[in-house]
Amino acid sequence: MISVVVADDHPLVRNGIRAVLEAEHDISVTAEAANGLEAADLAAHHDVDVVLMDVEMPTHDGLSGLHHIRQRKLRAAVLMLTLYDLDDYVTGALRAGADGFLLKTSPPEEITAAVRDAHAGRLVFSRPVGERLVDAYLQRPDSPQAALAHLLGRLSQRELEVWRALSEGLSNAEISRRLHLSEATVKTYVTRLLGKLEVRDRVQAVVLGFQSGLHLEAPTPPHPRPSSEG
Repeated sequence: MISVVVADDHPLVRNGIRAVLEAEHDISVTAEAANGLEAADLAAHHDVDVVLMDVEMPTHDGLSGLHHIRQRKLRAAVLMLTLYDLDDYVTGALRAGADGFLLKTSPPEEITAAVRDAHAGRLVFSRPVGERLVDAYLQRPDSPQAALAHLLGRLSQRELEVWRALSEGLSNAEISRRLHLSEATVKTYVTRLLGKLEVRDRVQAVVLGFQSGLHLEAPTPPHPRPSSEG
């Protein structure tokens, strides 16, 4: 059962999200919060799997709650909710360590799927948010190719394959299957990759991939046979 904290300053919104989530057999809403700090406290107290949190709340907003969750090193995945797909909200949430960003107008099935995906370690975006994020990076005036070339000089071929898989939102188990490596080996590669990229977590590695143009490069075919590297 996936345990969830729902955070929004409007009780009717919380009730609506609770109803959507608890209609699913594998999701349970453990607690509700009215601001970001309360959400962080409840996530810590109940050790929940996922926090579904509104960006705009009084006193302590969603970004504040996200910072508290990450500072306490809680295991919960954090999905941010808003009515608006504004770039400042998206980039701010990602830089703070969010695991995804959804619009409140998302259909119920998208919200429940996002909770499952975040729990499985995948990065989650509503389609309009993902499109806005990609467009913003494609329109940057600096050269992503130059930035990518600089980063690729630090990485082995296998680390590049892992980075590309992370940028597709794959979990360690899915990367393991794609690259024919054990999950323990994948975890080692991810840790090494984050160090070389000088980023805090896999979410920031994905953002850096978009910023540097990784998604524009032709993908490297996966190895046809199990690798001797793991």
